[in-house]
Amino acid sequence: MAPFRLLRLSVLFGAAVAGAATTAAAAAPPLVEDMHDGCIHMQIIHSTNTAHFSKRAVELSLANRTDVAYYAKLNFGTPPQPQYVQLDTGSFELWINPSCAGLSTGDAAFCNAVGAFDPAASSTFASLGTGKQLRYGIGTANITYVLDDIALPGTTSVLQQVQFGVATTTSDEFSGILGIGYGEGLTTRYPNFVDALALQNVTRVKAFTLALGSKDEQEGVIVFGGVDTSKFAGRLARLPITPAASSPDGVPRYWVNLTSVALTAPGSSSSSTSSKTYPNSALQVFLDSGSTLTLLPTALADAIAADFGAAAGGNANGFYTVDCSLAGRPGSLDFAFAGATVRVPYHELIRRSGNTCMLGIQGSADFVLLGDTFLRSAYVVIDQTDNAVWLAQYVNCGSTPAALASAASLTTLTGACTAADSLDMSSSTSSTASSSSSSSGSSSSSSSSPGGGSPASPPPAPSTGAGGQPSSAATPGGGNGASAANGGSTSSAAVRRPTLGKTLVLAVLAGPLMLGLFV
Repeated sequence: MAPFRLLRLSVLFGAAVAGAATTAAAAAPPLVEDMHDGCIHMQIIHSTNTAHFSKRAVELSLANRTDVAYYAKLNFGTPPQPQYVQLDTGSFELWINPSCAGLSTGDAAFCNAVGAFDPAASSTFASLGTGKQLRYGIGTANITYVLDDIALPGTTSVLQQVQFGVATTTSDEFSGILGIGYGEGLTTRYPNFVDALALQNVTRVKAFTLALGSKDEQEGVIVFGGVDTSKFAGRLARLPITPAASSPDGVPRYWVNLTSVALTAPGSSSSSTSSKTYPNSALQVFLDSGSTLTLLPTALADAIAADFGAAAGGNANGFYTVDCSLAGRPGSLDFAFAGATVRVPYHELIRRSGNTCMLGIQGSADFVLLGDTFLRSAYVVIDQTDNAVWLAQYVNCGSTPAALASAASLTTLTGACTAADSLDMSSSTSSTASSSSSSSGSSSSSSSSPGGGSPASPPPAPSTGAGGQPSSAATPGGGNGASAANGGSTSSAAVRRPTLGKTLVLAVLAGPLMLGLFV
């Protein structure tokens, strides 16, 4: 059985940095641009579906490694050399070429599969002669800053002379990272990937939409400069991003206000439910696709875990072990924001490894974030220009990506899906959850807690291979190191994240692989 490890990639800064001034767009040109004329189809990883592209909205497929992490494919250099990089809304820089030596067998196999960039083989490559160390909660990457072209798969778009890092050595990292947080002037001294898309007119707006998809889907999608109305129903709710100076860590991140957390628990019959709202659940949270789990204040996490039959504080590694049969029950953990509520079904919230299951949340004494266990149930639009997050319940009723002409008119955008398309909370939604119930090694319980069931046997301690030394909570770490004039962060930082591992199947390889990518 694969040990649980967590994936965590966001970088935390130790000092506050200047926040961005909110810019309200004025006029409202057409919100979206039809992409069916001249669209380019791209094969989606682990799927025969196709995706639409245009020079004004770049859509990249995301490979879901058994719901632990998400990767996008980019082509570096001339001629193009493909690389898979982990998508991370919690960090800010792009780097490639991890060191595969010294990793565990499974992690090394994955590391070798993500691709290796050869600077000597690129006619457009230029080294800037400067570098730095990127420190993550688990793992480090020593990089040299370079300039080269990046071709966007499935499109004719090529970003020219983009600055990114090429690793010289890495520790406990087995893929490159695509940080899509705020960039130049806020967290970096050079245009990062999102900046480059807008500066080179690949996108009209500095905005992107994220739909990771449920854990039963083999892929998700990110659309830079556009939206996909077939991934949500109704209207999007606008949430202002908290300025860095007012945020819990003083760093420009995608911080928003969470108004409450509630549990919609299964009732005594298959069709009934009960609901409770947890006290002290109004919080500032940030959205972090580089984090496998959702981190909540310890008291709140303990209260939620108790309703699933888990012991306070979790096991020795801070994981809340639960009865695997709960994944098939028709309940949800509900995250309320101003104007929107995202319901995370039990089968999305409960993680499984062999015969052991755990909640997709963990207690943290330091800060709060909504990771992949939340984001899979949400449709998220992040607008860096207006400093706003737009949010809705994730629903998948097809694929209709379109370019945003202006982010100012998102208030008029309506999803193409209907309420009938919404995720069913019952076990019939997920064959994975159903099979988990029947094969669970956990013991049943007559507990009267809303979640029902007693905690399963604790999972084995996380290995210290690719994931590094596990941590029971995300805690700020040391600095990123000084940067030269050509690049780097505007202040030093690191993030310690808990890491969750699981047996994974990578799209480009045959066979199960281990994943351990938490920063």
